[in-house]
Amino acid sequence: MSPHLPGAIADMAQWIAWSAPYLVGLLLLAGAAALWLAARRAQRVEEALADRIRVELIPTRTFDPGEGEVTRWAHQLGRVRFAASSTPSRGAAARIRYTATGGGKMRCYLEGPAEAAAVLSMPGFAEVDVRTDRGTKSIKPVRFPDPAQREEKVR
Repeated sequence: MSPHLPGAIADMAQWIAWSAPYLVGLLLLAGAAALWLAARRAQRVEEALADRIRVELIPTRTFDPGEGEVTRWAHQLGRVRFAASSTPSRGAAARIRYTATGGGKMRCYLEGPAEAAAVLSMPGFAEVDVRTDRGTKSIKPVRFPDPAQREEKVR
């Protein structure tokens, strides 16, 4: 011990010197655990991005959505992330892609994690068909009739 240090500080310095090897070991263990967790998270994101589904949204000729339908569809897209709750947020995002074919026809695709396939397959608009890329029998697109068409049938 150094004669220049007061008693309490000298005791603290002695305790630090005694516990330094253990603290270094604890820091190394915490660093290894953090590295393993980061690698595992990156692996889960990579798996989620590799296993995504894509559905095509095909509007009818009379497609003209109202504000309520657009809001409902936006809420539906917001639920994709919650449907894929075990997927890290980088891999749980929904993506809308537009492409144009050589003939000038534009196509709209909705892409997301496979865990959220049921939410992605649900039609958000009354006059939009949803077609899946994959031949999955467990998920079948549902088409809801236009409310105006239902009123005509009732009369």
